[in-house]
Amino acid sequence: MAIGVLDKVNPTNILIRRKSLKRNHTMNDDLSKKAVNAALCGNWQDAIIFNKKILDNSPGDTDALNRLARAYVETGDINKAKKTAKKVTSIDPFNKIAIKSLEKWRSLKNGSKTIQKTLQAQTYLEEPGKTKIVNLINLGKEDTISVLDCGDELNLDAHGHNVNLSTLDGNYVGRLPDDLSARLRKLIKLGNTYIAFVKNSDKNSVKVFLKEVERADKVKDIPSFSSEKIDYVSFTPPELVHGEKPQITDDEE
Repeated sequence: MAIGVLDKVNPTNILIRRKSLKRNHTMNDDLSKKAVNAALCGNWQDAIIFNKKILDNSPGDTDALNRLARAYVETGDINKAKKTAKKVTSIDPFNKIAIKSLEKWRSLKNGSKTIQKTLQAQTYLEEPGKTKIVNLINLGKEDTISVLDCGDELNLDAHGHNVNLSTLDGNYVGRLPDDLSARLRKLIKLGNTYIAFVKNSDKNSVKVFLKEVERADKVKDIPSFSSEKIDYVSFTPPELVHGEKPQITDDEE
């Protein structure tokens, strides 16, 4: 009986099927890159088109569905966004992106749009002395942390001895370690400006990407961050305790 089944197998058909699967996979990879680039540039209508083309070939592609849901919400079509995210959870009940998105969009109504600024593809390019990836400390409420997405912009607030970070609608997320806070507070006071984006997050940690966007003339030769790959630790510099104005040095970090 097994031999009879094998006799009916057409090697040509198998080869054609394999080539078709390979072609679809290659095409989906290309469309995925286009979809991601469209999203990074804020071309949400193009992102919708590219992700839909992927789903025509692979209806169960949860990555494409999550990207499509994000594109819908950015164009104000909240109903479709939620419906698409729910489709992801029906395929993968533990999909963290879809679960987080549904929680984040729960209070949004059709026609409203998110207030996060559009990321450009070059946003996460690391530049020695101008960028830094840092773990926040003293995290805020779990409800706030749980809905953070990669790419969400955060506000920096140099307050007191600390630099706090919050969502654009004012919810506290966490703060920079004390030594880095001390350095950036001085540089901000002298005229430097910075932006911050969520790199990744979970309920126990938030990692942010800090970027210098403008350097003041007074400190034009002073880098914002050490070029060395180091982990910042929390401590309070003695000069802050005694109220003396510290000098900015390269080894302060």
